[in-house]
Amino acid sequence: MTARPILTVPNPILKQISTPVAAVDDAIRALMDEMLESMYEAKGIGLAAVQIGEPVRVIVMDLEWGKADAPDHRAPRFFVNPEIIWRSDDLAPYEEGCLSVPEYYDELERPAKVRLRYLNRDNELVEEDAEGMFATCIQHEMDHLEGILFIDHLSRLRRDRALAKVKKIKRAA
Repeated sequence: MTARPILTVPNPILKQISTPVAAVDDAIRALMDEMLESMYEAKGIGLAAVQIGEPVRVIVMDLEWGKADAPDHRAPRFFVNPEIIWRSDDLAPYEEGCLSVPEYYDELERPAKVRLRYLNRDNELVEEDAEGMFATCIQHEMDHLEGILFIDHLSRLRRDRALAKVKKIKRAA
């Protein structure tokens, strides 16, 4: 598999709402493998298919990869047609970043715990609870499926600052 380029703001594809997947088949598994390679190459922990130009409801994630105690350990997760079926009222702050908004980080508050339902890599329906970094990351990636970037949750001033930083990085490249 080869890594694909990750789209960055202000690419209009990132604002598209992703379409559901009928079933997890070999084509979707191949897409997920390309997504993983793209995510690992970019040193990320989560990626939605729309970020590589495929507006379908597919997410890959690896919260274990790149940790200091085992930098080469990989534990990829796959989420197809994910939906949040419950959110806690408690919020948790996390500093978020995004491969589509390179080198910009800001703190957001999201529900501290969520329950989600999705199809896994084997096309099996899974329901599970998420909290901590997992809850934050899955909500962040699921926003992508709705055409929402984490900077869309920020004030106009902070969002404009993020966009200006990305434009400056692109000019320097």
